[in-house]
Amino acid sequence: MLTALASASVALFSVSPALAGNNNGLVVVDLTNADVLNNLAQNLKVNVSDISALNNVSVPIGLAAAICDVNANVLAAQKKTGSPTCTAKNTTTALQSAVQKKLGTVAQ
Repeated sequence: MLTALASASVALFSVSPALAGNNNGLVVVDLTNADVLNNLAQNLKVNVSDISALNNVSVPIGLAAAICDVNANVLAAQKKTGSPTCTAKNTTTALQSAVQKKLGTVAQ
């Protein structure tokens, strides 16, 4: 499992800007879970409202599967019918990095 999370973390940072712009190959992770919001805010030392204002973040499918506690095949099947989405149930360092990056983009 740790290897999968490490691979997913690497995949997060290897996504090209072109892919990040159109969510091709990415999953939209909903950030409305209160526990996840609180953990992210505490770890990133920001207000919960800053993260909840983002509403979501896009990450690679393998990372989304770990964050949302769902099988990657389920997310891949969603991709065939539209943009895959899931709700975050876990906090990972890769999710923190994605949120921090999106917060930086919003702040600029």
